[in-house]
Amino acid sequence: MVDKVLTANRLTDGIAVWLDANGEWVASLQEALVARHAEAVTALEEIGKKSYADNKVVDVNVIEVQETEGVLWPLRLRERIRAQGPTMEYAPGYKPADPEFIAV
Repeated sequence: MVDKVLTANRLTDGIAVWLDANGEWVASLQEALVARHAEAVTALEEIGKKSYADNKVVDVNVIEVQETEGVLWPLRLRERIRAQGPTMEYAPGYKPADPEFIAV
């Protein structure tokens, strides 16, 4: 099975967030809780549904990641861009994506 994490967008500002091991939505993919088996993925999906129902986040998805040398890398380009920030200036305090990280 491929490793997976739970991602969404924060309802207040649209910034991409990931669920961490404490059940909090954090702005860094590198802090995300990694699901390594089917039961863990199911648990992430349930947490995502509840967070959506509680109006904490929108666009909740389980995404595939690969851990390389201690760094989580989303397998899809879209998710790499979301993990590093948009490809342009977006919101105060958020830099554009690192081209090296999102390179295919």
